[in-house]
Order: sequence, then structure tokens, then C-alpha cells
Amino acid sequence: MALKFLPPPKVGMVSLGCPKNLVDSERILTKLRSDGYAMSPDYAGADVVLVNTCGFLDSAKEESLEAIGEAIAENGRVIVTGCMGKEAELIRERFPDVLAVTGAHQYEQVVGAVHDAVPIPSSAFLNLVPERDLKLTPRHYSYLKISEGCNHRCAFCIIPSLRGDLVSRRPDAILREAEKLVAAGTRELLVISQDTSAYGVDLRHASYPLKSGGEVRAHMTDLSRALGQLGAWVRLHYVYPYPHLDQVIPLMADGLVLPYLDIPFQHAAPKVLRAMKRPANEAKVLERLKNWRMIAPDITIRSTFVVGFPGETEADFQYLLDWLDEAQLDRVGAFRFEPVDGASANALPDPVPEEVKEERYQRIMEKTAAISTAKLRAKVGHTIDVLVDITDDEGGATGRSKADAPEIDGEVHLRDAGTVQLGDIVRVIVEDADEHDLFGVPV
Repeated sequence: MALKFLPPPKVGMVSLGCPKNLVDSERILTKLRSDGYAMSPDYAGADVVLVNTCGFLDSAKEESLEAIGEAIAENGRVIVTGCMGKEAELIRERFPDVLAVTGAHQYEQVVGAVHDAVPIPSSAFLNLVPERDLKLTPRHYSYLKISEGCNHRCAFCIIPSLRGDLVSRRPDAILREAEKLVAAGTRELLVISQDTSAYGVDLRHASYPLKSGGEVRAHMTDLSRALGQLGAWVRLHYVYPYPHLDQVIPLMADGLVLPYLDIPFQHAAPKVLRAMKRPANEAKVLERLKNWRMIAPDITIRSTFVVGFPGETEADFQYLLDWLDEAQLDRVGAFRFEPVDGASANALPDPVPEEVKEERYQRIMEKTAAISTAKLRAKVGHTIDVLVDITDDEGGATGRSKADAPEIDGEVHLRDAGTVQLGDIVRVIVEDADEHDLFGVPV
């Protein structure tokens, strides 16, 4: 008599927010896949839907609530996880039919909730264990989370209350994960955390033995150097300009780490930085930028800024614009200040009117777009390396240079690229540029 096997339950996933949330989603789905569950690309085919929420800004919370509502309307069986899990009462009040609510990086709880909602048939385990971790990004690049939480108490931020204080992963565990990713085809490792520069502080920068021999210290510089020896691009995100960051720049000059830094400066006016509870030595930052560019001339600096913070005057904002003229940052994003439940900035006096925020936002974006356009036009005629992300049937391709992080920065659009494949790193002659992107042809 032939055995009859029941099909495994299928899980759908909606992942919102930052790359750190995406890594959490990958870990959750990898565990569920190894437990025997199948994945569903749509609501209709899913036995249960996970919504991994973002709760950093009120606008992000509203997007998360809309996603939960859509999942309930389309499927009906929904489990909520992520940063908004801290507001379980609000979620249950608005959506009483949700099956479970768990918090950020609570992997065991959310996996347990899935097991409770749709138990796995015993026969469904056969031939379902994956050879490697399940990824939500293309095979050729991977996010590598090195820590959770943050020790800063910035006035506009509630990340510590959502994700806790800094908890660093052991460097040997990070390197093992990175080695597996590179062996599986990853060409670019995107190092992420809430504060990459603080990595290892909670471990007292202790050293840990490696299986291959030797040891590695739990410190950003040592970890970056070790990652740089794996043969993939290494891109550093969310880096604070602590003094020891100067030690990483020579690694960029030596080709071990991409000449790229993502530094959330947030503002430049000393008064605003103090109100934000951020480091306020903006003049020294300009001097360090100059030194970094002398050591690694191709370095790309990207940053984000908040406009309309409570108490920000026109003089403060003009100070920021003048600072940007001097700093000449390559990539800049800006945000209009939003009050966030639980943030101390909400109690600050002199809120900036919404129309003033909007006007300042438009001015800073105009300023930074002009800087970006000039910098990109200066690359016309030069040859650069490009990691290919997309190919088409007409001989075109789209990729990113060492100056471009995925889904954040610009792209490089290629013509006559019929022979290149996804994940290739090709030499490209830059033929044209606009304010965000480059255009070229493979050599």
C-alpha cells in the first residue's frame, strides 16, 4: 500500500523596514523551512502570513498597520512580529483577529506561534531541509548583522526601547556565517547593526579563537580586516565617527573594505546636535573627512539628516547647508522630523511648523542633488567596477559601483552588456551621469 504524504503548510511573509528587519525575516523563514514548512509568494497560497513590522516613525507604524490590515483582509490568518510588537495592545485593539504578536528578533516566539497556528504534519519533514539559509535578497549580496540594539539615547529615537542595548555577536560566529555566504555565491557583504562602530564594546573587545587557527578580536577594525580577506566586497553601514574609525580607512586604501561609509550625522549645527543628544564636534568631522579622502581618495560618504527638529532656527538650518557645502558628501538622504511615541524630543519646546519643515526639506534636497550631480559627472570617462544586479533580454544590465548600496544609493545602467550575468563584477567605462545614476558600457 502506497504511503500518503500530506503537503507541508505554507507560510507567507511581509517584511517592512530596514535591512536589519530583513535579516530577521531571513532567519525566521530559514528556521521554518528547516522545520518542514514551505514558503508562499502570495496571500492566497499561504496557510498563515507573518508581518514583520517597523515601528521607528509614526509613518512607519501606519505602514505596518496597513500591511497587517491587508494581510487579514487577503488571508485572515496573521502573525505579527518586529518592532511594533512592543505595541501589542494597539495591534490587538485594531485587529482583534491576529493570531499572535511578538517583538523584534524574538525568533523562538514567532516560530512557536507558527507551529501553534499551523502544526507541521510529521510526514512533511521529508526532503525539506534546505542546504543553506533561506535568503530574501539576491544570491550575490547578503546583509551580515553583527549586533543588536544600541547604547545611544538620541532624543528622536526609540530603538533602545524596541531592540534593547547593544548586544554584539561573537566575531568567530560572524566570520563563519560570512564564509558560508561567500561559499554560496555572495559577492558583497553588507555589514549592518544599529551602531557598527560600537561593535564589541559589550564583549570588552575580547579575542576569540578561529577554527582555522589564530584568533580575532571583537572590534570593528579587526572584524573588518578579517571579513576583507574572504574575497567579497565588504560594505560598512551605520557607522558612528568614533576616533577608532580612522583605523578603518587604511583598510579601504588597501582594498580590504569598500571605500564607502554610511555615517548618520543627522545635523551639523552644534545647538541642534546637543538637543538631539548627538556628538557636536562638526568642525573636527570636516577635518577628518579631509584626512580620510587623502588616505582613500575614492571614498564615498553617505549620510542622513533630520530637518525641522524642535528648536531648529533658520540660522541653524543655514549652518547645515553651509556645512554640506564644505563636507561635499556623496550621498545624502533627509527626513522631516516626526514625533515618535516614547521619544524625549516630543517634549522639547519650539516645534517647527510643518510648512517650514517642508520648505527646508526641499532646500536640502536641492543642495545635495547639485553636489551629487557634480560628483557623478566627474566620473564620466573613468573606468569603474560594477556588480551586476539585473540583466534583461535586450542586452542591457543594471548594477552598482563600490559607491552604491542596494536600494539606497544610485545605480549604474549598462548598454551592450549581453554577455554579463547576475552577480558578475565587470569593468565599465562611464559614459554619462545624472544626479543619482551613472550610464556606461562594459570594457
